[in-house]
Amino acid sequence: MVHHRSLSDQSHFSSVFTSLKIGKLLRDVGIRKSFGLSALAVFQLLFSLAFEGKNWFRLLESNRSASLPGKDVVYRFLNHPGFAWRAFLHSLSLTVVRQFAALTSAKRVKVFIIDDSTMQRNRSKKAELLARVFDHTTGRFTKGYTLLTLGWSDGFSFAPIDFVMLSSAKLVNRLNEMATTITKRCHGYKRRVEALTRKPDAALGLIRRALRAGFHADYVLIDSWFTQMPLIRGLSAEGLATIGLVKEMKQRYVYEGQRLTLSELYRILPKNKRTSVWSSIVVQTSCGMLVRLVFVQNRNKRREWLAVLSTDLALEPNEIVRIYGMRWSIETFFKVTKSYLKLGTEFQGRSFDMLISHTTVVFSRYLVMEFERRQTGDTRTLGGLFFLYADEVRDLDYQTALQQLMSLFLNMAGAMSKRSKQTVLCQFQQWLADLPLYIKGLFGNLSCES
Repeated sequence: MVHHRSLSDQSHFSSVFTSLKIGKLLRDVGIRKSFGLSALAVFQLLFSLAFEGKNWFRLLESNRSASLPGKDVVYRFLNHPGFAWRAFLHSLSLTVVRQFAALTSAKRVKVFIIDDSTMQRNRSKKAELLARVFDHTTGRFTKGYTLLTLGWSDGFSFAPIDFVMLSSAKLVNRLNEMATTITKRCHGYKRRVEALTRKPDAALGLIRRALRAGFHADYVLIDSWFTQMPLIRGLSAEGLATIGLVKEMKQRYVYEGQRLTLSELYRILPKNKRTSVWSSIVVQTSCGMLVRLVFVQNRNKRREWLAVLSTDLALEPNEIVRIYGMRWSIETFFKVTKSYLKLGTEFQGRSFDMLISHTTVVFSRYLVMEFERRQTGDTRTLGGLFFLYADEVRDLDYQTALQQLMSLFLNMAGAMSKRSKQTVLCQFQQWLADLPLYIKGLFGNLSCES
């Protein structure tokens, strides 16, 4: 007991690195160093940097600078264009997901979640592939990148699988171009070319790579910005059903021989169903695909409603709403990585390779924290007797999913108040409460701020 009390936080992460075999995963994808410190030692140093309370520059000025490598060692490691960071993230995520799958029933619903977030770099001028990107939160254009993320969830745990750092497909919006000195055969060049693709094409590429890597899911959850028929048809070709939020546009749906909009479909619903929270109808899209539309009505304002689309016609309306509520786990992921794990703020390099490597390190931090949270919160990890008699972890219920979906009505009305963020904040607080005590101690005063 005395020996374990004297261990540092970094040594505790070393035990997690050993159980997840992160050193082997780095070697298998070719992330090695020819001399000096090993790639595992440098990666572990970068991994624990967010829990030190200091950035790399301040850490070199502290009393620990004598035991640390030079700054060029870290910067060369982050700026290396030949490292296969995507293959490493796939391997680490698959290892963690398989640990989760061993603790849950085969009948449990598992989903892919696709969403994007803005990485602002307003003070940058010469960052590679810097562009003017649209921020959905503020409704304005800002300087930076769009982080398109693919995650996996079983209703309790969330694991980031892959990401694409998008610049802008339009030349007029790009402030800087890619470096001309990089070789076209390395992984860094492929990530740069990928950054210039359209968002729906990049999202479909994320799904295809995840399936080839060995991930499995029952549904793909997307928000209204991605619920487009070309993407839905592509997901159906991969054998995946889609559940997504639909926004009011000029899109027409065929119902009983008539081509109707969402508002017109909602008005022709039977009156006995209009009084309920949800109503569903099966329609045909313009491309001939049959989908089920679930209308969720605002209890306070009957004129306000949301429409959720599902390509799986066998699902009940309440089950569609419950499954779509699992999408909020990626919102918690974005808040944790940006607020506590220093996503986009820990390093401000100009090269695109540093941006990719730094984001991969941050995603690895979240994977390890989620792995430790599951090991602490799931009693089935304690052994065979507990595995047989303990219940599964709590799944998302219909009432919670409906409350999360109803909170979007305030966003539709343009009310950016505290209530509009209450659902994400409550889920974020629950995620913080389930963290192990040693991780909470690393962050100091760990709390949720709106």
